[in-house]
Amino acid sequence: MRAISPARSHRVAMQNPEVIIDSLNHDGRGVARLEGKAIFVAGALPGERVTFRYTSRHRNYDEAKVDQILLASGHRVEPKCPHFGTCGGCALQHLAAGQQIEAKQRVLAENFERIGKVEPGRWLPALSDKPWGYRRKGRLSVKWVAKKDKVLVGFREDNPRFVADLSVCHTLLPDVGLHIDALSELIGSMQAKAQIAQIEIAAGDDAVVLVFRNLVELCVDDLERLKAFGQSHGLGIMLQPKGPDSVVPLWPDRIDLYFRIDAADLDLAFKPLDFVQVNAGMNQRMIALALELLQPQPGDSVLDLFCGLGNFTLPVARQVASVAGVEGDQALVNRAAENATRNGIDNARFHAADLFLDQSTAPWSATRYDKLLLDPPRSGAAQVLEYLPRKGTDRIVYVSCHPGSLARDAGILVSKHGFRLREAGVMDMFPHTAHVESIALFER
Repeated sequence: MRAISPARSHRVAMQNPEVIIDSLNHDGRGVARLEGKAIFVAGALPGERVTFRYTSRHRNYDEAKVDQILLASGHRVEPKCPHFGTCGGCALQHLAAGQQIEAKQRVLAENFERIGKVEPGRWLPALSDKPWGYRRKGRLSVKWVAKKDKVLVGFREDNPRFVADLSVCHTLLPDVGLHIDALSELIGSMQAKAQIAQIEIAAGDDAVVLVFRNLVELCVDDLERLKAFGQSHGLGIMLQPKGPDSVVPLWPDRIDLYFRIDAADLDLAFKPLDFVQVNAGMNQRMIALALELLQPQPGDSVLDLFCGLGNFTLPVARQVASVAGVEGDQALVNRAAENATRNGIDNARFHAADLFLDQSTAPWSATRYDKLLLDPPRSGAAQVLEYLPRKGTDRIVYVSCHPGSLARDAGILVSKHGFRLREAGVMDMFPHTAHVESIALFER
């Protein structure tokens, strides 16, 4: 028998590489090492022994997908969705729900330690709500594929150049998620099937709306098909021929969207393209937790930055002397002011300002505030922390959608502004995804 040379033996072994997964990375892929090099393996869980196939190679790391699971984790579960692994909407359906939230807390803890060099005095219990059918906002891509003679409706695949061919989505509200096939057939029957680019989903407490992004003016037959679909499925239908301001109702003639905040006896109106928290149940619980941490008092003056349409500002207003909300989107500022009037609130003021620019001389910025609430986008609030908080502000609640930027800003608050990170925890705003929503309390 002819001996195999060491070099050839290495090549043969690498054709079917085998590794043990150490942990999960920030996007939900298993992390392993082979000959000292990190490999991110999609579909693998910590503790598992797997073989894999490479999808891309880089200087400092490689990317791969599971080929075969040789030893499965005890926390592995059967994904509910038949499209898991193809659709890029979810990354963690194969991991038990309780372990998902634990993994997210580990990500937050690692970011605090590595980036912010801080640690909370106490970890808050993880906040979660129902794991399926929770998405009241979403954007589905649409693509007519002539070779398949089919319209694809879905989220993007892991490779964002491609639209996932979905028949169902269990994270979307059932009113929409269970009818993806019907949407595909609807658009496939239209003359403008190649000119529908996307569908925006927006749900209030008593209405669900689909906004069709139509790149051309639709003929009468297409309009009638859309209207009939809305009527038969109990969905509002709107069209968006141009930019966000061009959205108009098709059926019914008037569509009003709102959601209640039970803890503050409020209902907030919004437009279909407005930003609202995706998970309605979690939003209720998150607001209640934010109020508990902020501890608003009747004499307090509070500043709410990145306030949107008043999701936190107006519940806070119910309990304090005054609150100022600041937001960069003028349309959302207008909506927030309208929501204050709608709910009979007269101690909330709203300001439009680009919070990524120096606002230190703005009148609202120079005012004294007892407490501060931050709910920034993924990039965080580092620019704001150049001039805020000022003396007199002794309590900050920070709601974050990105653990890295929260950790960085926590380091700034602790090292430069004399605060301590009192409490922090994760909130499962997006079950089955790797998205980490979190909340932190800082005290001076």
